[in-house]
Order: sequence, then C-alpha cells, then structure tokens
Amino acid sequence: MQQTSQALPTIRFATLLSPVLYRTYEYIARYVGEHIDYPSTLSVGHSLEEIAEGKADISFMCGLLYVHMMNRSFCPVELLAAPVLEGERYQDMPIYFSDVIVRNDSSYTSFDDLEGCVWAYNESASHSGYNLVCYSLLQRGHTPHYFGKTIATGSHSQSLQMVLQGKAHATALDSHLLDVLLRERAELAAEVRVIDSLGPSAIPPLVVARDLDPMLKRRIQAALLAMHRDPLAAQELHKGLIDHFVAVTDEHYDDIRHMFALVQSEFQALA
Repeated sequence: MQQTSQALPTIRFATLLSPVLYRTYEYIARYVGEHIDYPSTLSVGHSLEEIAEGKADISFMCGLLYVHMMNRSFCPVELLAAPVLEGERYQDMPIYFSDVIVRNDSSYTSFDDLEGCVWAYNESASHSGYNLVCYSLLQRGHTPHYFGKTIATGSHSQSLQMVLQGKAHATALDSHLLDVLLRERAELAAEVRVIDSLGPSAIPPLVVARDLDPMLKRRIQAALLAMHRDPLAAQELHKGLIDHFVAVTDEHYDDIRHMFALVQSEFQALA
C-alpha cells in the first residue's frame, strides 16, 4: 500500500538567521515540502544543538556557525545549498558582504574613520557582524581598542536601531539583510549611509542533518536547486532578493575558516 502524506515524517526546517527574511525561508520550506510530497515546517532556531540533537532536519545558518560545527570531532550536518543573491556585486556567486553603516548625517566616510567611535555589533557568533569586522581591523593593523566603545546588541536589527537612535556611531550589517530592508523601508535610504563594504565572504548556507536519509537529502537538494525555474517560486525568491540556489562544498567556507583562525590567534574580543 502506498504511504499517504500524513504517514510521512515532517521535514523540520529551522532558521538561525534574521527574522527579516523569515517569510522567504517559510516559503522555501513549504515549497520543498510540497515539491517532494512531504509535510514541512519552519521554526526559529535558538542554538546549534537543535540540529545536533535531532530537533531540526535543515537549518539556515551563519557560515561561521557552520565552520564551528565542522570543527567538532563528529559534525552532525552537511552542506545542502546556498543562495545566490540578486545584484551585480554578487557576481552570480554564493557570496555576501558586511556593509558598514552610519547615520546619514554622520561625519564618518569610511571604515578607516571610525577610530574612537561607539560601535554596535550583533553577537560574537556572527561572521558579518563580528568575525569579519575583527579580521578587517587586523588587516588594517588595528587592535580591538580601535573603537572607543563596543556594544553587543543581540541582533543586526538591534544594531541598526542603535545607529538610527544615535546610541552608536556605526555597525556592520549582513548585506542581504540590508538590501531587503532598503527595499521594504523606503525611508531607510534617507536615514543611513553605507560607508564601506567588507568582504565578500561565503554566504550563509542551508545545512542538513547528516543522518537524514540520503535519498531524501538528494530530493530536497534537487528541489532547492531547481526552484527558480518555477515562475511562482521565482517570484517568491525575488521577494527575498534571492536569484537561485547552488550546491556548495566545505572548501567554499575556507575564507571564513581562515579569518576566524587569524582573529582567534591575534585577539579574542572587540571589547
């Protein structure tokens, strides 16, 4: 007897990325489930351990978190796919940037002007908000004390608010997030200014639980890699400024791995 969809296990997606893109990720989870005839859900993830403990099957996560997981004696995840973003600067590659922003009325004009400023960052587990910033300081011969004061805000959105409210002079935002915010909030372009772009870096990937059925993993990946060819799916991806998905290998994240190793060897914290 053929199994019904009700008898099939649910494909559990989780996102450890910004809630700004939640609707796009929710659509992707739903599309994949419908395409392979499995029920699917999306939840907001809270830690790396959820996928390691079998509480999620697929996760949207920061590239730095993926690198940390790969450093374990047994990595519970594998790379599934990564998005290629819309926009000329992304060069049809699975990359992104860390955009350094200030208020529009700020006197700062580049990352090199920020000595002594109040700097907001989301969290130390972030590549675009923290690791790449530390690496960029090192490349310029600076120490963490280059900034006068640093504030951990907990999220890119909170860092942006700190800058808008004048509580911080500058921050570095995931360029994908900023691109979406600038499109959704027309007034934001008049309120903030990008003074530098750090990167590019390997973009946050989708990872899949290593112990998920291999055939099921292949079907999920095939659905992701082909979804931009579905006109309706392409429209939904466009809302999140995603052009398409591509397969990526562990080597693609060597840039983040290298930057993190250098930062760890030179200094431990911004503060």
